[in-house]
Amino acid sequence: MQKILIIEDEADISDLIAFNLQRNQFETIQAYDGNDGLNKALTTQPDLIILDLMLPGIDGLGVHKELRRDARTRNIPVVMLTAKAQTEDRIKGLESGADDYLTKPFSPKELILRVQAVLKRSINKSSGSALQVGPFRFDKNSLSFFSGSEQVDLTSTEFKLMLYLCERAGAAQDRSDLLRKVWGYSDEVHSRTLDTHMKRLRKKLGEHANHLETVRGVGYRITKDAVAD
Repeated sequence: MQKILIIEDEADISDLIAFNLQRNQFETIQAYDGNDGLNKALTTQPDLIILDLMLPGIDGLGVHKELRRDARTRNIPVVMLTAKAQTEDRIKGLESGADDYLTKPFSPKELILRVQAVLKRSINKSSGSALQVGPFRFDKNSLSFFSGSEQVDLTSTEFKLMLYLCERAGAAQDRSDLLRKVWGYSDEVHSRTLDTHMKRLRKKLGEHANHLETVRGVGYRITKDAVAD
């Protein structure tokens, strides 16, 4: 059974989420504040975290930041759940590296579908080993990424973006395809955060950033000369 950590301070909502997850054959762990959530994430190593943003103690964005800092939790997918429904709030959550974002009130069925979609999109840590594309090297078992000789700290979303592009090096990838494959959606919010992720990736790639190319009117690609490097 896949294990889901629910970090939600409202007990009735947490219990509702847990009930529906258990009905769909997931194991659940519950935490009711940010500090407890961080501790349980580190000790239980869940397959996915459902994270409320308005938490006592450390808020959800603070929790998420700490999760991404620690190697033990860096690659655990996160679905943010919040009453903040404004577009800018959603963009802020997605740009922080969240794998999905759902607003309250929500449909339990939709939440389950989104959890299943995020887990399906997550890279299978037990399969595959390494991929080398020019200066870029991936270790799929440890979810490590190297640009040249330097190991680069990528979020799980950035890792998925780079892996998807490098597996198709030389071919332009349509924005809509990237959005669907990485986030599972193709809308204005995700389109804007795609561009933000690409800007961050270029900064992290350093001297090899020129291999991540914008294709006007289409999307992005890893250039052919990267393969030849």
